[in-house]
Order: sequence, then C-alpha cells, then structure tokens
Amino acid sequence: MDNSGKEKEAIQLMADAEKKVKSSGSFMTGVFGGGHHKVEEACEMYCRAANMFKMAKNWNGAGAAFCKAARLHMQLQNKHDCAVSFIDAGNAYKKSDPNEAIKCLNAAIDIYTDMGRFTIAAKHHINIAEIYESEMVDIEKAIAHYEQAADYYKGEESNSSANKCLLKVGAYCAQLEQYQKSIEIYEQVGANVMDNPLLKYSAKEYFFKASLCHFIVDELNAKIAIEKYEEMFPAFSDSRECKLLKKLLEAHEEQNSEAFTEAVKEFDSISRLDQWHTTLLLRIKKTIQGDEGDLK
Repeated sequence: MDNSGKEKEAIQLMADAEKKVKSSGSFMTGVFGGGHHKVEEACEMYCRAANMFKMAKNWNGAGAAFCKAARLHMQLQNKHDCAVSFIDAGNAYKKSDPNEAIKCLNAAIDIYTDMGRFTIAAKHHINIAEIYESEMVDIEKAIAHYEQAADYYKGEESNSSANKCLLKVGAYCAQLEQYQKSIEIYEQVGANVMDNPLLKYSAKEYFFKASLCHFIVDELNAKIAIEKYEEMFPAFSDSRECKLLKKLLEAHEEQNSEAFTEAVKEFDSISRLDQWHTTLLLRIKKTIQGDEGDLK
C-alpha cells in the first residue's frame, strides 16, 4: 500500500498546527480568549501528523511531531499527556535515531518521577538500557539504567522486577571483569529467592554464577563461598552445579586441564551451558598452566 500521500498530509498538518500555535499568542486572542483551546487543537494536529508519518514509515518525522505535541502539553500543564507524547516520540525514534529516542524517554522519566510514578519510570529506564545494549552497544550505560530501574522497583516493593534488572547488571559486570560487584548481586538475589517456594529452584543457579566469579578471582575464595552457599541453602549441595564446581576445583588444584574439560563436557551434555557460563569457564581454565584455552 502506498502511504506517500500520508506524508504530504502530515507535513500539511504540521504547518497548520504551527499556525494555530502562533495565532494562540496573538493580540486579538489575548483580548478575546481562546488561546488555550487553540493550543489544545494544535496538540491534536501534531499527534495526527505523527501517526501519518508512522504510516509512511518516516520515523524521524513521527518523533519530531510527537515531541512538538509533548512540549505543547507541558505548556498546558498536562503532565501525563506530555509524558505519553515523549514516550510515543521515543518509540518512533527507536527505529531511526537511538540518541533522540533516549533523550525523549529521559524527558518522560523526569516527568514520571516528578509525579511519583516510579514503576513507570523504571520500565522506561529498562527501555533505555535495551537501546544501549542493542543499538549503541554501550554496556556501562546499559548497566547504569538497569541499576536505576532496580532502585525504583525496590522502592515500590516490586522485588521480582528489581531482581530481573539486577541479574542483568550481574551478568554484564562479570563480562566486564567487575567480579566483586557481580558476586554481591548474585548472592543478594540468591538469598532473596531461596525462601520463596516458587523461586527457590533458581537460587542454585545464582549461587553457581557467584561461585564462578569467585573462582576467577581466587580458588580459595571459591571453596569458602561454596561452603557458605551449602550452609545457607542445603539444596545447593545436591545440585549438579555444586558437584561440577567441586570437580572443577579438584581439577584446578591438580592443574589438570583434561579433567576440567571433561567435567564441563559431562555437565553440558545434560544441561546446556550458555555463552556467559562458557566465557567464565574458559577464563578459569586459562589459569591452569599449559592450557590451550578451549573447552573441546
């Protein structure tokens, strides 16, 4: 379907909205009133133009039109509508200009926090983090936004949402070799979920991840940590993850890279290890003297 006509309509609507805004501030309007009503009409026109730009897949045009609507809503003191328009602008810009998308989402977050709407603000911090992850590949900034989202969720007692954000931070910190921070997060989330009947099964996974981070830093640290996790969460002792860790510690002590690889292969044949686990296991294995640096 050809939507090029929609773009022309949108451009015309933008021009008409601009005229309405200008006339709302004229002397005659000031004398006889009606300026407020004209600004409201202009808002609606900008939103209609934005949707026509969307139909024509002109994402920059849609983003710019929603931004104009947002600024007029702010002028009218319609905070909620202003935030919604900034979100719409951000969603349009996501498809064409990630930097502008982030600016718009941040503008919406400022409004939501000012209104005390921290759960919605947290959700949009996650949206920004995802843009930094996928479009900008700036992991440090993604981490900062996941941490802010987690803080807001915690403040609103949305602990499972906070934990999801923290786990993202933990995974990235380990990749960036910030192991201590990663350990603290996995221990904290593991302790949070181990008493929850529905979530306690995942505690062993978090203690496993924390143990791998400990292992990279220091073998003795890992031994002490594993004993601590077994005391905290007895079910961890019987898990395949704990048994694997003990085999790896033994192989590492003996500087036996073959035994290390064999233990990983055996575990992987039943429970597939993802890229994150594989990366950390390779880092540990490289500390064995004479190691070739793979897990094959």
